[in-house]
Amino acid sequence: MLAFLLTLGALLGVVVVLAYAERKVAAFMQDRMGPTEAGPQGSLQAVADVLKLLQKEDIVPAAADKKLFKLAPILIFAAVFAGFAVIPFTPDLIPAGIGIGVFYLLAIVSLDVIGLLMAGWGSNNKYAMLGAMRSVAQIVSYEIPAGLAILSAVMICQSLDFQEISYQQGALMNQFPGMEYDMNWLFGIEALGINTTTVGGITTWNIFRAPILLVSFVIYFIASLAESNRAPFDIPEAESELVAGFHVEYSGFRFAVLFLAEYSMMVLVCLVAVILFLGSWNTPLPNIGPVSLAYWSTGIPGELSGILWGVFWLLSKTFVLLFLQLQLRWTYPRLRVDQLMHLCWKVLTPVALGVVLIAGIWRLLMI
Repeated sequence: MLAFLLTLGALLGVVVVLAYAERKVAAFMQDRMGPTEAGPQGSLQAVADVLKLLQKEDIVPAAADKKLFKLAPILIFAAVFAGFAVIPFTPDLIPAGIGIGVFYLLAIVSLDVIGLLMAGWGSNNKYAMLGAMRSVAQIVSYEIPAGLAILSAVMICQSLDFQEISYQQGALMNQFPGMEYDMNWLFGIEALGINTTTVGGITTWNIFRAPILLVSFVIYFIASLAESNRAPFDIPEAESELVAGFHVEYSGFRFAVLFLAEYSMMVLVCLVAVILFLGSWNTPLPNIGPVSLAYWSTGIPGELSGILWGVFWLLSKTFVLLFLQLQLRWTYPRLRVDQLMHLCWKVLTPVALGVVLIAGIWRLLMI
C-alpha cells in the first residue's frame, strides 16, 4: 500500500509539472507568454486547473450507458497506472520486482483499449464513438512495431526483468556474471583494450552496446507517440473533426481522470524507453582512468546515495524524452489516417522485423 501511495503521489506531481511545462513550451515555440497569473510565472496554473475540474458538475448524458460510461475512465487509468508496478526507479526501489516485467507491462497496458471502447460506446455519441474506434485502431496497430522494438532489446539482454536489464547497462553490471564478455563484444572496442564493464557510464547503454538498438529506440519512440495519442498522431482527438474524441461527453472529475491517464501514459512510455535503451537509472558519466565518475555518480545500492542518484538519473532522462514529445507536438502537423497507417504497416513494422532478425543473428553469433 505504501508503494502504491508513493507511486501515485509521485505520478500526480510529475503530471502537474508536465502540464505546466507543456503550456510553457508551447508558448515559447509560438512566441507567447503562456500562463503568468496563477503563482510565480504561472506555476500554479496546473494546480488551479485540477481544482477547477474537481469542482465541476459530473454530468452523465441521459441516453448514455451509465455503467460503461462511469467505469471507462477508471479502467483506462488503472491499466496505465498498473504498468508502473514493474518500473525500477533505483537499484533497490521497485514496486513489484517480477521476472517477466516486460511481458506484464505489454499485457496490462493493452487493457486501456477496452476502456477507450467503453468510453466511446457508453457515451452514445457518434463523435465519441468515431474517436474511440480511431484510437483503438491506432493503438492496436502501433503496438506491433513498439512490441517488436522492445523484443529486440529483450533478445540482446536475454531478460524480461526490467531490473536486470537496468543492471546490465551500468557500473553495477558485475552482479550478473557472464555479461562482461558479451558487452565488450557488442560494443566492438575490445581490440582497443577498453573494458566497458569497468568504464561504465554511457558506454554500457544498450544503444551503444548493440548499435542496432538505436534503430529500435527510434521505432519505439515514434510508436509510443501513437500509443499515447500525442501529436502528430492525435487523430483520435482531432478537435477539428471530432470535437474532442472519445471523451467528448466527459466533464469534471471523470475528465480529469482521462487527462491524468493520457499524461501518465506519456511518462510510462518514456520510462520504458529510458530503461530499455538509455541506461535506466545508471549514470551517463564513465570512469576515466583513476577518476571513477561512474561509481561516484551511481551511489551504493542499499544506501541513500544509491536511491537519490538512481531517481535523479532516471527522471532526468525521462524528462528529456518528455520535452521531446512536447516539442514534436508543436512542430509537426497532424497526420491523415492513411498516412498514419502507411507509416505503421509499410515503414515501421517491416523495419522493426528486420531489426529483430538482426538482433537474433547478433545474439547467436555471441553464443
